[in-house]
Amino acid sequence: MVASPSFTTEWDPLSPGAVADLLASSSVRWWLSGGAALDRWLGRPIRARANVDVSTTARDLRELVAALPSPYSAWIADGDGWIPLADAGEDVDAHPILIHDESRNSWVLQVNAEDGADRAWVYKRDPRLQLPWDRAVLDLDGIPTGAPEVQLVWKALRPRPEDDADKEAVLPELSTEARAWWERAILTIHPHSTWSIHVRSPFAPAKASWNRPGR
Repeated sequence: MVASPSFTTEWDPLSPGAVADLLASSSVRWWLSGGAALDRWLGRPIRARANVDVSTTARDLRELVAALPSPYSAWIADGDGWIPLADAGEDVDAHPILIHDESRNSWVLQVNAEDGADRAWVYKRDPRLQLPWDRAVLDLDGIPTGAPEVQLVWKALRPRPEDDADKEAVLPELSTEARAWWERAILTIHPHSTWSIHVRSPFAPAKASWNRPGR
């Protein structure tokens, strides 16, 4: 039996290339997500990040981690500690999952479960928000990477100062189409986000975005 890693086990996150190599044998859909996806899309690190995330659909989650080779193992939180995913019941909401590298005694990857249908990514917090897979997940030099506008929607619910830094770096680089989709998503799905204030004035909601050039 694999020894339970300490709850204070430190992170030594894999690089995006190493993540792709690790998951190359899996036949299910996965993609780089969170801050790592933003950094890769932008082509430079925005800030230091403590971990690296990938996402998959909830239905593919266990199959993805089951394909991990030794010395990698999958764990989920259990109270103040961690238990192997294999020891959790099938009905357990196994999200997120942390991947541990026994050879380095460190966490190296977080795997998140998102929603999706055959033809579209679906926002887990509100299924009204959807995107075709080829727009939600981009192929960046062979590494599937979550689209930046989607990652910013995830961060919009309760943005922290570090999320603000991500937004300020990425938002000006979005295409007109991606930015318009993000603005509609914020106003529709997260209208109470602090970020929505900067999309439209709460005192003049019919006006164009405050962010658009030439205002």
